[in-house]
Amino acid sequence: MSTTLGLLPDESAARFLTAGVLENNEPLPFSAIDRASEPSQRDAEPVRQLIDEALKRFTPVERTAADAWLAPVLHATLRLTRREASDSRLWNHLAIRLAPDYVYWRHLSRGNPPTVSRVRFSGPFHSQAFSRLWWAAELFRDGSDYEPVLVACGNQDVLNTVLRLEVILHRPTAQAIIKLLRTGFIHTGRQVNALAQAVNTVGSTISYEALAPDSLRDHDTYRDWIEELEGVLVPYDSLPAGPSDGKVRAGSVEALVTLYKQMFTESPGNEGIPAQL
Repeated sequence: MSTTLGLLPDESAARFLTAGVLENNEPLPFSAIDRASEPSQRDAEPVRQLIDEALKRFTPVERTAADAWLAPVLHATLRLTRREASDSRLWNHLAIRLAPDYVYWRHLSRGNPPTVSRVRFSGPFHSQAFSRLWWAAELFRDGSDYEPVLVACGNQDVLNTVLRLEVILHRPTAQAIIKLLRTGFIHTGRQVNALAQAVNTVGSTISYEALAPDSLRDHDTYRDWIEELEGVLVPYDSLPAGPSDGKVRAGSVEALVTLYKQMFTESPGNEGIPAQL
């Protein structure tokens, strides 16, 4: 196992992801990957231990359920700035060198032959096996509270559709969608996708920031949270604490919940509102 997390450029990653590798019929050339990677000072052991724990906790049948458990713990274990997390080289190295076994376990298709999509190893932040979980935790947490992340990552349509929307960078929007899921206003995949489309469409014509302003994030507190990792034991059996960099304004979330309910009920083709609401 690599002892540190390196930085593997996209071009090199593409070269190593042959058809045989994607079908898990050909071993990855770890020595060549090491030569192509730039070193970093990040210890790989805590991340590898976390991956091993996920593989022990969940059976292959339960593999989608691993997303909700892994996302907040990965975020709390691999403490990154958003700038660092935007570097695809780190995620390439994690997936291709440190934990390809997890990528095969989680994303190997049931096709003939079974294969893993290339983007799960090296791809956009919302598709790559590990970056999508880190960014889901970052964008759906409410300050130090990771509970909304469990809701988001417990729904594959949120991960596959909502996470890629630019408007999700607006924290009240993210929390409003989570509230609609948590209360059961939306729950099916079709409803999630219909709401996502409506939210994105309306977001191109009105300013969500003006309608539902966000509270300022405390970036110093976030930096302190990153730097305090040494000596901190990230729990596996309970939710960790995220950075206390500010919770989302409750009034802004409620304003958007009201708007989104109206948008959803008026959008064509939706499946209707659950009877209990």
